[in-house]
Amino acid sequence: MIDRIAPAGSPTASPLGVDQTDLVRVPAAATSAPVEGADFGSMLSELASSALGAVKQAETISVAGIRGQASVQQVVEAVMAAEQTLQTAIAVRDKVVAAYTEISRMSI
Repeated sequence: MIDRIAPAGSPTASPLGVDQTDLVRVPAAATSAPVEGADFGSMLSELASSALGAVKQAETISVAGIRGQASVQQVVEAVMAAEQTLQTAIAVRDKVVAAYTEISRMSI
């Protein structure tokens, strides 16, 4: 039978023996000061280049699969990874466009 879920604030031991308070700690990197030179534009540029890299890798593995040099599983995994990356990039683009539209509607 499924055990009852404990409230979030109660410190109980998990079935795996891990202290649940460790699971909710904020990583040190999240609390540190922002990195110099890291801005929104460079983050978007990095996202676009990683998406392009994933699509190129999927294309390369697909061609290798056609030639018989890659298994069907490798081809499917590469294509699915590229599709997921592309969907993420599209979702970020849509959010940026929506934010821009919202800002442009604001009165000055």
